[in-house]
Amino acid sequence: MNSQTRLQVLSAFLKAQRAKLSPEVAGFPGGARRRTPGLRREEVAQLAGVSTTWYTWLEQGRDIKVSPSVLDCVATALQLTADERKYLFSLALESGLSASYPAKQEVPLMTPSLEKIITELRYCPAIISDRTCHIVGWNLAAAYVFLDFELIPREERNMIELLFSRREFKRLAVNWEHFASGYLAMFRSYYGQYMEDEWYDHFLEEMKNRYPDFEQMWEQSQVSYAPDVHLEFRHAKAGKMVFELTSLQVYGEHDLRCSIYTPNTGTEEKLKKLMNERGALQEEPYS
Repeated sequence: MNSQTRLQVLSAFLKAQRAKLSPEVAGFPGGARRRTPGLRREEVAQLAGVSTTWYTWLEQGRDIKVSPSVLDCVATALQLTADERKYLFSLALESGLSASYPAKQEVPLMTPSLEKIITELRYCPAIISDRTCHIVGWNLAAAYVFLDFELIPREERNMIELLFSRREFKRLAVNWEHFASGYLAMFRSYYGQYMEDEWYDHFLEEMKNRYPDFEQMWEQSQVSYAPDVHLEFRHAKAGKMVFELTSLQVYGEHDLRCSIYTPNTGTEEKLKKLMNERGALQEEPYS
């Protein structure tokens, strides 16, 4: 992400966060005379203890000097979450990855220890992905609940794109938008963390060009390094299935993430039956 793009992303983020805040909740009078939703720029500036001109320049994406202490006041005024605060700092202070980071990396491979971990999660669908949301590995439960990723070419196994390109995902999730927004929130956190890697801008541009509904969802997406998401699926063979998504960071040379879908009691029984009927319990995990 070059400096101009970074400032544009910062500008869009600040505008979106300001629009989300209710004047009444922030301590300002509401009323029908407000033309736009959320707070005015001068109100955010007042809450942050900065001049309206300075905040306007910041929100306009001008290249101005920003200190961590003042930025912290802005984050507090906008009532940002911890993850949104990190995202703001990474954009405003250029605290993402250094420019020396290689733009293209080798696809990380599953280690024996990771394979054993997700194998033991027999009735919990688990997916290992990298910092681009490229799927590195998955267990059998994930193959049976979602789709057989082995049938998808390795270079096309990006979870973000699969959510928009594969009908299987849109048919599976009762609330597909909620399902996709969780992954977009994680992807945005990576976007802020690795801002010097131009791969992200190229990927986002391609997604906007290929999928008409992507751009709006991306612009409205939140920031979360590990969102907890409640999901309800309507599986073609097992019927209603309910999962809780938990994301765990895998520390090591590569920035890997383990996404675990924990089933409720009824769903686990359905998954056991489905996998037993198809003789899946003796098979190996994929990677």
